Amino acid sequence: MTHNGEDTAPLTRPEVTELRLASGPDPLTPMPEPSELPQDRSQAILEATKAIGALLKRAGHPFALAGSVAVYAHGGSRYLQHDADFAILPDDAEAVAATLREAGLGVRTPPEDWLLKTTCHGQNVDIIFALAHQPVTRDMLDRAHVLPVDSVLMPVLSPTDLIRSLISAFSEHYCDFGSVLPVARAVREKVDWDTVRASCGDQPMPAAFLFLLERLNVIDPQEGTP
Repeated sequence: MTHNGEDTAPLTRPEVTELRLASGPDPLTPMPEPSELPQDRSQAILEATKAIGALLKRAGHPFALAGSVAVYAHGGSRYLQHDADFAILPDDAEAVAATLREAGLGVRTPPEDWLLKTTCHGQNVDIIFALAHQPVTRDMLDRAHVLPVDSVLMPVLSPTDLIRSLISAFSEHYCDFGSVLPVARAVREKVDWDTVRASCGDQPMPAAFLFLLERLNVIDPQEGTP
């Protein structure tokens, strides 16, 4: 998944009540695999993304694509990292899990309390209902852009929400600037940097990253600063 601060210091977690996703066996019949899996790992992740996106769309679940595939949809690198990520509303977690199970996909509940996991076409897929310790909201999903993802249209987190979720996860325990810097370069002209600064720019690690972007001339300095 994207860098969502799995190793960060404990912070207030969004409350997700009455999740009973571990009950009941997963269906034994898996989703049919394509006749030939792509040799290219990035294409395999895109195939999984399209399959899960189509399921969520048909079921009417509000969602937005996140992570490296969202960056790709916004014009970033096609080199995709690890898995596909989907942001959903916390209250929809059980319904989304049921939709995935009905399609023959096993749903796993990891120790982290902000996501579910599944596997599609041999690729890991994270179903996320909190980004950087904050619940996914209806407003966030409403701001999503409908974009083609390898020819399939689906909602994708706005560049501003995408960047904000990545750098808000930085802390003294998790601070991988190197992985987020290429993302910021790829979408910099599409991001409302004033909104990003207002939401997390007073936190030490996000502030340091924003300063780095300024020094590298990725973004303009904040107005009123030298």
